[in-house]
Amino acid sequence: MSLRLILTRHAKSGWDNPLLSDHERVLNERGRLAASAIGGWLATKGYVPDQVLCSSAHRTQETWEYIAAALPHAPAPDILRTLYLSSEDQMLRALNKATGTTVMMVTHNPGTAYLAEGLAEATPDNGAFIRYPTAATTVFDFDTDSWAKVSWNSGKVIDFITPRNLKP
Repeated sequence: MSLRLILTRHAKSGWDNPLLSDHERVLNERGRLAASAIGGWLATKGYVPDQVLCSSAHRTQETWEYIAAALPHAPAPDILRTLYLSSEDQMLRALNKATGTTVMMVTHNPGTAYLAEGLAEATPDNGAFIRYPTAATTVFDFDTDSWAKVSWNSGKVIDFITPRNLKP
């Protein structure tokens, strides 16, 4: 049995309301469109999570809501404060406790970029992978039956996409 991870950085958020804390920032129009496009891409490819680990920040939850709207049978997310601006090590610890077969994580940079690079057996030949722009998404497969066994350099990159690649 193998496990699948869908790792997504939150979509583009706005900075136009100085009264909101970083944790409360919301997506801007570009971010909402990008998250919807990523959701459509995931649905078309058949990459549908059965568990979602999502940072407690409003922009990550909103990203998931727009993605979920495009998916069949989208699960309710597990909202984790520990994923808010977390390091790649914190993110890996959260993943190691996952229970789904296909797990999606919606998180923040720089941790998301570092986690993606650290999990990959081999990184894709795409400069955006290292930068991991907003709403970038990587799909990994792991040849194990337990998330607790997932470690650095153990994931095969199956797919990688950014919203820019989805524009007609």
